[in-house]
Amino acid sequence: MKKLLATAALAVAIAAPAAAQTRPDQAKFFELYKELVETNTVVNVGSCTQAAEQIAARMKAAGFKDDQLTLFSTPEHPKDGGLVAVYPGTSKKAKPLLLLAHIDVVAAKREDWTRDPFKLVEENGYYYARGTADDKAMAAAWADTLIRFQQAGYKPKRTVKLALTCGEETTWAFNGAEWLAKNKRDLIDAEFALNEGGGGKSDGHGKVLVQSMQVGEKAVQNFRLETSNPGGHSSIPVPENAIYELADALVKIRGYDFPLELSDTTRAYFAKAGAARSDAMGKAMVTIATNPGDKGAETLLNTDRIYHSMLRTTCVATLLEGGHANNALPQRAAANINCRIFPGHSSEEIQKALATAIGDAKVTITMVPPVRPIAKPPALDPKVVGPAEKLVAKYFPGVPLVPTMSTGATDGIFLAAVGIPTYGVPGAWGDPDGNGVHGLNERIEVRSLYTGRDYLFDLVKAYAEQE
Repeated sequence: MKKLLATAALAVAIAAPAAAQTRPDQAKFFELYKELVETNTVVNVGSCTQAAEQIAARMKAAGFKDDQLTLFSTPEHPKDGGLVAVYPGTSKKAKPLLLLAHIDVVAAKREDWTRDPFKLVEENGYYYARGTADDKAMAAAWADTLIRFQQAGYKPKRTVKLALTCGEETTWAFNGAEWLAKNKRDLIDAEFALNEGGGGKSDGHGKVLVQSMQVGEKAVQNFRLETSNPGGHSSIPVPENAIYELADALVKIRGYDFPLELSDTTRAYFAKAGAARSDAMGKAMVTIATNPGDKGAETLLNTDRIYHSMLRTTCVATLLEGGHANNALPQRAAANINCRIFPGHSSEEIQKALATAIGDAKVTITMVPPVRPIAKPPALDPKVVGPAEKLVAKYFPGVPLVPTMSTGATDGIFLAAVGIPTYGVPGAWGDPDGNGVHGLNERIEVRSLYTGRDYLFDLVKAYAEQE
């Protein structure tokens, strides 16, 4: 998914703190994590419902009562269920905190992988299997945190809620986070939520370069471009050709750049990340944060594909179809355009912008379901960012915490749409190559998993003590 961290250029680095599975609580956590990773939760193949039930059983064994645990699914999607758990706080004034994680994973074929993708294997300091990083590490850490609270008899001021959901990895699937937001808003009500999307970036050799906190994300929307024509025999061609008309439209989209924009998050990112660099790119980053109209700075930043995407809405052709026979003029041609929409803009706005860029009424542009809500970035709230920054300084001395806007997408967009600001938290880190997330041989560094777990436990406690 979805977790492109625009952080590779930051220069500060430290050795990642050591963490080994030596404490009794780590061994218990590993049991939960291993069971979750080895439960196949690929849509239409595995079962998120089974995984949610297994976690609920562990929470009940730890002392959670039935009325604190809500297992949910729909008759139409019995295997795409999830779990909401509620750990009560003592304050009548403090609003709840929500912990969100998805438990579904991207498909993985055994014949393509070096190891069985649904058997957790430890090799050379890494855990390998589908979901070891995305997103079962976070799901296991959240569930483990509440189990530890229960076993310790901890009494937080805030109520802490947990929502484990299915459907994040598959656009057309039943989405548990969206369903909860629309149908069980009171159950998941919270002042703010913690989610995936943040985290650390290492140099691939054991040094953490930066930690990030996702404060906002783009909205994903697909559009179908289509052209049609009566067609005819290919031996007597005419200029009005559906494939040519579609191709002309695609060339115009390729050449169109949406206007540069900054949010509070991206402005803070470019200022802070740019100040950490001593090259021309760093200077351009600082410049654009203070003067978005500087064309020289924009031109240089646009040479970096991540920065280019962070500065605007982007749309790109991803699928193509056309024609019906080798010896016939095409009667129809179509393409899918995948857009990542900058926060604050609707899908309808982008549809109109594409139509203007193409400038050909013969090209129809339709939104492909599902239609995502408008992305609403949360505030750079010191009440949220402050504790995360303080704990980054504790766990990763000298490493900056940088606010980022994800150019990908998470289920946080559904919570934001119903008034629950959602933040992607720091903690565990990944390597520059992406750790095989969504690809082959997905992995997470063992130290990253256990250190990230400890970081998240402390972070939840910090928020739980707030009034």
